[in-house]
Amino acid sequence: MILVTGGLGMIGAHTARALADLGHQVVVTAHRRAEVPSFLPGRVTVETLDVTDRDAFLALAGRHRISDIVHLAGSIPGGDDPVGYFRRDMAGLLNALDAARTWTVRRFAVASSIGVYIGRPEIPWHEGLPLPAAHLPHLIVAFKKAVEPLVTHALHGTGVQPVLLRIGSTWGPLMDPESPFNPIPPYISAVLRGEEPPPLLADDGGDTCYAPDAGRAIALLMTAPNLRYDTYNVSSGRPFTYREVADALGAPVRSGGAGAHPYLDITRLTEDTGFKPEFDTAAAVADYVAWRSANPR
Repeated sequence: MILVTGGLGMIGAHTARALADLGHQVVVTAHRRAEVPSFLPGRVTVETLDVTDRDAFLALAGRHRISDIVHLAGSIPGGDDPVGYFRRDMAGLLNALDAARTWTVRRFAVASSIGVYIGRPEIPWHEGLPLPAAHLPHLIVAFKKAVEPLVTHALHGTGVQPVLLRIGSTWGPLMDPESPFNPIPPYISAVLRGEEPPPLLADDGGDTCYAPDAGRAIALLMTAPNLRYDTYNVSSGRPFTYREVADALGAPVRSGGAGAHPYLDITRLTEDTGFKPEFDTAAAVADYVAWRSANPR
């Protein structure tokens, strides 16, 4: 059985669905979110868990035989308390690592971020690039950058394989439709309401990945017979522009934009798992619009 923490969030839920599609038993944890997405009931086991509670986390082994862990649970920083945010998410990470070591799971995957590459001038960004000591624009990126060496050191010599998931700019079903982290859902939401969408420049863009594709990529990394690396980019592997989104909706977009924005190279992911994205921009927009017709987010 594969454990997905944060398994009712956007990326977690799509990962859980993809794992179930591959024939695996899946248990997902959720803390504050209780609603199970329409594509998951009856397909996964849901455990209510605060991942910062070490005893409750380790007690999962008394109810499930867990072979692998995908740790996606996390919080959003709020207010002026960065230390509180770091303490909360670090406690969850360390408890997940304790579980991985105690249960001697096969693989332990953890969410990192495209943001770790900020400061590299190369396009596309690939896993072999040394990570720069750059000013980080958001606390989440700072934490994700710290997670990578913590996980590899914590699992060194245990027989548990770390899998660092450098996840790209993911969007899709279950994302906040007014998300401040990705402009695509708010743009589509405005169009669906018949309102003027927020301004986007046609030639801007960069990296993007539709959530079902991201979940399937992670599932393939968890189930591949062998992985040659500990670090994998998770995205579509191609650049996009906001013009593509606007064209798919028949909606307006402003001309201009800088162009040539960074995106993630997924050669490692493709070679080791056979992953290919199922959704281009037009197909992703169509699927998302259909989803939103029956779902609020």
